[in-house]
Amino acid sequence: MAKLYLKSEQTVLKEVALSDGVLTIGRLPNNILQIEDSAVSGHHCRIRREADHYVIEDNDSLNGIYVNGEQVFKAILKDGDDILVGIHFLHFEDSRAAADRRSAAPIEVEKPTPVDPAIAPPLAAKAAATAARPARERTGVLTVMDGKTDATKYVLTSKLTMIGKSDMATIKLKGWFAPKVAANLIRREAKYIIASADKDVKISINGQSISGQHELNDGDSIDVAGFKFQFALQDDLIV
Repeated sequence: MAKLYLKSEQTVLKEVALSDGVLTIGRLPNNILQIEDSAVSGHHCRIRREADHYVIEDNDSLNGIYVNGEQVFKAILKDGDDILVGIHFLHFEDSRAAADRRSAAPIEVEKPTPVDPAIAPPLAAKAAATAARPARERTGVLTVMDGKTDATKYVLTSKLTMIGKSDMATIKLKGWFAPKVAANLIRREAKYIIASADKDVKISINGQSISGQHELNDGDSIDVAGFKFQFALQDDLIV
């Protein structure tokens, strides 16, 4: 059975079992899954079954839909997919696909032939040193340069970081005129992408206005609705 979980941060707000019919998602109450969020269109998207899989399709919504951080118009859903609708996550689970993975025969991996230190000592020593070195990944950090927020620095470890005045925003903007939902920061593997959440909110990177999505680089200066941030990447050891 396939299920859809409506989540805010780590809290599950609603759970919906998917059937052979069409699941409509949107802000209006006549949707099967209603999401009370100003960033969600009245009839935002829909999920339907096609053969042995489920498909999500955008209804020409204002802010679009994102599957695992990638904006899509139509996509086949896979077990474990995360869908961003407005400022809410929808987590898709398909128990049949998970069961198929568990029952699949393990794949045999051919191991490389060990290097004989007597034949090539420098090469063997280098290979051993590389294997012993911990893997590293880079985590984004956002430092507030100008504007009132609830903190001065944010470590971007989540797949989605919301910027705005909303209570559900991770980076909370303060001030009478601060937008409720200003932008989303999406972590996609080793990349960080900023995406506009409201067409009326001005965003600029290094002084250049942007719209839609934009990949961030180490050292970028970001201006979101007059709030200024500095983006940086720091090395973290994976233990």
